[in-house]
Amino acid sequence: MKNRKQVLTYLFWDFFSAALSWTLFFVFRKIIIEPRVFGYAVPVEFDERYFLGLGVVPVFWIFLYHTAGLYRNLYRRSLLHEFGMSLLITLLGTVVIFFTLILDDVVSGYRHYYLSAAVLLALHFLCSYPPRLIITTRTRNRIRNGKIGFRTLMIGSNGKAMDIYRELTRPGGYSGNIFSGFLIPTGREKPGMLNRELPHLGTMENLERVIKKQRIEEVIIAIESHEHGELEKIIRRLERYDVRIRIIPSLFDILTGKVRLVSLFDAPLMEISRDLISPWQVSLKRITDISVSLISLLLLSPLCAVLAVLIKLDTRGPVIYRHERIGRFGKPFTIYKFRSMIVGAEENGPQLSSRNDPRVTRVGRFMRRTRLDEVPNFVNVLKGDMSLVGPRPERQYYIDRIVKRAPEYLHLQRVKPGITSLGQVKYGYAGNLDEMIRRMKYDLIYVENMSLLMDIRIIAYTFLTIILGRGI
Repeated sequence: MKNRKQVLTYLFWDFFSAALSWTLFFVFRKIIIEPRVFGYAVPVEFDERYFLGLGVVPVFWIFLYHTAGLYRNLYRRSLLHEFGMSLLITLLGTVVIFFTLILDDVVSGYRHYYLSAAVLLALHFLCSYPPRLIITTRTRNRIRNGKIGFRTLMIGSNGKAMDIYRELTRPGGYSGNIFSGFLIPTGREKPGMLNRELPHLGTMENLERVIKKQRIEEVIIAIESHEHGELEKIIRRLERYDVRIRIIPSLFDILTGKVRLVSLFDAPLMEISRDLISPWQVSLKRITDISVSLISLLLLSPLCAVLAVLIKLDTRGPVIYRHERIGRFGKPFTIYKFRSMIVGAEENGPQLSSRNDPRVTRVGRFMRRTRLDEVPNFVNVLKGDMSLVGPRPERQYYIDRIVKRAPEYLHLQRVKPGITSLGQVKYGYAGNLDEMIRRMKYDLIYVENMSLLMDIRIIAYTFLTIILGRGI
């Protein structure tokens, strides 16, 4: 389910609500607060402070919503969650605005500060929560009426799978699961009871084909107790795909509090978290990506113009090199780089670059030492294909060969590829398959220990590499 339209709907009403609450708060201060301070009625005039706030304050509120992850999973949100998060963000935002904008106001007593903060909190919540409540309620009704659904694949076919299938497809339910079929974990058993209700799509060997062909959005793992040895293998295989993963919890999971219901009407399923870092870190990482990319492209634009001229003067061919790479969840994208090799460098097939590669041009050798050939990667970051920090993207040709020797490489596809990476700064360029596999170990360490602090350290080390000219 593509949620871009839903995100835009929330963004519009969040901006409108914040602008409305700011306007009402501005009028309140002119009518109630300022007359008590100055001793006479103050005319309501929308001055430059109002218009400055009208531009800044709504953006601030949207930033808070984004950082809290309120523009994610928009189709799977409960009314209680919407209320709680809206109230929490309103409280937090009010505190920030109070200390940055309200506290320097001239007032006749501290109670006016408290009154202003309370009115701002009430106005923003009363303006922002009703639109969100309406959108969430309308979305849930559309799910219940079958107008919105999530293409779902079941793994398992026996008693547990049948029970969950009936629970999720009962009339009047809120799950929105539209089952495309089921897979059996291995080829050792025959399809069970679920075979009477859903198409049998094969075994786990058919997983990739089924997910792509059926455009699966959610996978439910419902295997029997004697098959639990397969559970970790199944989850590991699913991690590289952009799908929601849910499993039937064990009694131990329930007793230890690991099972969380989105609503009282949900089936007792446990969701496997796909986030390697917390939602606020995901949001902050993306904001940092966009900010640094925009600033870098702006500051480096004169240098890019010079490099473009030098590339043209050095050898014939285009300035920008475009090629397909594989990104997060195995999705292909076009990467942009300054051309550092001669035209036709791979006319005999894909070849990795080496330290003294004769295909590298004179200008290209300088750009590689200083990493300047990767400046156009910032465009990929702005498009959302890449991040500042993450495993370097590879071609499908090399991924297929790496996976045959090191299947764990696919775990790198859980994150966006990056302009720089731990493998890049600790190992450097890889000139053959063995070196790619050795470099991969550093990137796996990054994925398993991902954090904003580690990103900062990698970026700092990358700057050191550029300054010392050790890019290749």
